[in-house]
Formats: sequence, C-alpha cells, structure tokens
Amino acid sequence: MTTVSQVLHNKTEKAIFTISPEATVLEAISLMANKGIGALIVTDEQRVVGILSERDYTRKVALMERSSYNTTVSEIMTNKVLTVGLNNTVEDCLQLMTDRHLRHLPVLEDERLVGLISIGDLVKAAMEDQRLMIDQLQQYISG
Repeated sequence: MTTVSQVLHNKTEKAIFTISPEATVLEAISLMANKGIGALIVTDEQRVVGILSERDYTRKVALMERSSYNTTVSEIMTNKVLTVGLNNTVEDCLQLMTDRHLRHLPVLEDERLVGLISIGDLVKAAMEDQRLMIDQLQQYISG
C-alpha cells in the first residue's frame, strides 16, 4: 500500500502555503486565489495552529456577513487540525477524510510541517495502486 511519503514524493506541486493567524481573511483568500488552492495551513512560527479552507470562508465570513478586510484568520480557521505522518497509508488517510468530511490533511514529521495532501492526491494514488494490482494479476493469469 502506498504511503503518504510516496504521495508527497509523486506530487507535481510540492509547495506548502501557510499564513499567519493574525493575517486578514482578505490576505488569505487572495493567496488562495493567486495560487489556485483551496486551503492554507495556519502557522505560528513553525507550529501548525489551524487550517483555513474555502469552506471556512464561505460558512464563517460570507454567510455570517463578516468583513474579509478586518476579520483575522484566527477568527475563522479550523483550530482542531487533524494531521497524518509520512508512514500513514493512502487507505488510512482516505478513511479519515471520508469519516471527517475533510479535503486536506497536513503532514507532520516530528511536529514539523512537511507537506499537505488533498483528497485528489489520495484518489490518484489509490487509482495507481489499483492499476498496478490489475497489471500484476493479468501477468499472473497469462503466465
């Protein structure tokens, strides 16, 4: 089974975009729009303190009629961040994301942020695992 480490290694875009909890929501959504991403890891120094997604913005700013100009990231971010390690499997992560309705998972190694995986990254890896299994079975059957 493919691990998170392998998923990160195979990603074409390896950049991890972070933002400070003191930044404004406008700064955060501008960064997400400019980078074409759906979530930012919120860090204080090197420590992960939250995650901010488009879903957070929609539910906690737009629907609550807050201002993106003077609302800070810390006011709307998700504080309880679920993370995974490099040795977790794709299957483990997909189960966690399905159970908790998540689209992104920060990857930590020794409390340090080393990557971010999305549901798309994991589905791609799972499909590749299945393709390899099918190839092996076909080779086995045909001798």
